[in-house]
Amino acid sequence: MALFYTQSIDEATKLAIWKIEEPESFFLEKVPLSREITHPAKRLQHLAGRFLLQYLYPDFPIRLIQIADTRKPYLPEDPYHFSISHCGSYAAAIVSTEKRVGIDIEQPTGRILRIMNKFLGENEISLIVPHNTDQLVKMGTLFWSVKEAMFKWYSHGEIDFKDHLQLKELFLGDNEEGVVRALFTRFHSIPMNLPYKMWDDLVLTWVVV
Repeated sequence: MALFYTQSIDEATKLAIWKIEEPESFFLEKVPLSREITHPAKRLQHLAGRFLLQYLYPDFPIRLIQIADTRKPYLPEDPYHFSISHCGSYAAAIVSTEKRVGIDIEQPTGRILRIMNKFLGENEISLIVPHNTDQLVKMGTLFWSVKEAMFKWYSHGEIDFKDHLQLKELFLGDNEEGVVRALFTRFHSIPMNLPYKMWDDLVLTWVVV
């Protein structure tokens, strides 16, 4: 097994990250391929994400998952709220029996420096106090991941990442983990606290509201 990270957030909510090291047959023995995916790596990510849903909740009804017009997977009757993210050789999932959720994982790359102004306002950029370029890349990736998790939580599309997803404060904890305080402003304001955790080559953020 290649379980990379797992956490029970509360009695109703769990998340996990899987590092994909198994062949496709490992996942196909446990979950179905719900749609045709020609790219082998993307097919593995798809299967690993759905595998994680049943890893977190063994009775999760994988075969009932549908895809919304916004490309978000969902269950019609919402017995579980869930979100899935993929990046490179990693897949992540969060599941809750009570609240809406969003999750995102990202691998830091220098490309983030070229697009930061497109998704961050000046006040948000000022929250980053880098000591070097590597840290700037990592913090820029964190802020992108936070906004992606919020976007997935909302799930209905038509979001302006600058205007509707506003980052207010960054709380740095120990062991490269902490919380970003944010405000979701599409239609009305909803305050959110998004925990995060960072490793050398991976950033994880999530929201439960």
